[in-house]
Amino acid sequence: MAKKHKWTFAARFRRNAFGWRSQPAIKRVREAASEIKNTARKDAVLGAEGAVLFLEKVSPALERVDSSSGAIGTAVGRALDALVPIIATAPADAKTRDAWLDRLWQAHADDRIPYIERLADDWGDLYASQERATQWADRLLDITRRVLGPDRNPGEFFHGTSACLSALYRAERYAELVDILEAENFWDYKLWAVRALAAMGKKAEAIRYAESCRSRWASDRQIDQFCEEILLSSGLTDEAYKRYGLAANRAGTNLAWFRAVVKKYSAKPAPDILAGLVEMTPGEEGKWFAAAKSAGLYQQAIELAYRTPCDPKTLTRAARDFTDKLPAFAVEAGILALHWLVEGYGYDITGADVRNAYEHTLRAAQQQDTVEATRQRIRTVVATETFGERFVTRILGRDLGLR
Repeated sequence: MAKKHKWTFAARFRRNAFGWRSQPAIKRVREAASEIKNTARKDAVLGAEGAVLFLEKVSPALERVDSSSGAIGTAVGRALDALVPIIATAPADAKTRDAWLDRLWQAHADDRIPYIERLADDWGDLYASQERATQWADRLLDITRRVLGPDRNPGEFFHGTSACLSALYRAERYAELVDILEAENFWDYKLWAVRALAAMGKKAEAIRYAESCRSRWASDRQIDQFCEEILLSSGLTDEAYKRYGLAANRAGTNLAWFRAVVKKYSAKPAPDILAGLVEMTPGEEGKWFAAAKSAGLYQQAIELAYRTPCDPKTLTRAARDFTDKLPAFAVEAGILALHWLVEGYGYDITGADVRNAYEHTLRAAQQQDTVEATRQRIRTVVATETFGERFVTRILGRDLGLR
């Protein structure tokens, strides 16, 4: 059984404890997660008790917080990522775990905003045994079957639907899970049928099922990820890459996207991966400059940055960083930075940004004894400026004899 313990976070997470500003709440969420994780390292059951308590308190405490930016939701989501495994793996006795599940079930039912809605997706991990999963599946099955069935009432909703599907999956009642979703169209539920088919060894059928779920309301990326995972688990690496590898690994930046694909498909040549990504994003070739540079594909990087706009600051940093190592590449990157500045591209551009691009380019040119030729190339570029108030010309005009 969990020991009695005074949690520092508990007093801070009273109902409506926070005002509309999200930053104080985000700080407290992070502190609470840290406190629970530190405790769990010493006492796993006590840490799990703290995690359950936090999940009971977090939504009521945050009801007045402005969530429009998504920052507070992200903070709570990260806390869930950290705390759910603590609860799932804690060596608690049956009575304690059943009490935790009942408390979490009530907290999930009372979740108004909601902040812990996705907890239901992890419900299967919280059971810690197939027997308990079966009990919960039976408990939730009738209402879930009605809500997902063809004769359901319009707008009918059950907060425990995902929990029931997760329970069926954890209980390995795969055929029943597929059957209950036959009349459902919502992808977040249908993905459980995809998982069930794959678990039954029907991997080709699982992929066809997932593909049939594509719609304007489904996440194409998530479907790609599930299908890729199924193929990779079958050892079909080439097919996984060809069909899903690029789309499934999209990340927040093009550089992160490229690195994710390269890491997962290390046997594929980096130039081929880059070419595939460029082909997937027509009109955005310049945005792949950093990815090409990171892979040592310097000529390709320059060619891409010539084709469509590339962030001038990114190009300037390349000119600075490669002045000594690859001066020819640095010169081309610097001239391209000035080219796109002349065309009016870049965010929050200042005179210092323009001068940095100019000076780093000339330093690189000095390394290969092409200062005058490079200066003339820069002059030609800047002389074409017609955008706005000719900002670049005003900064460099005297140096280039254009004023």
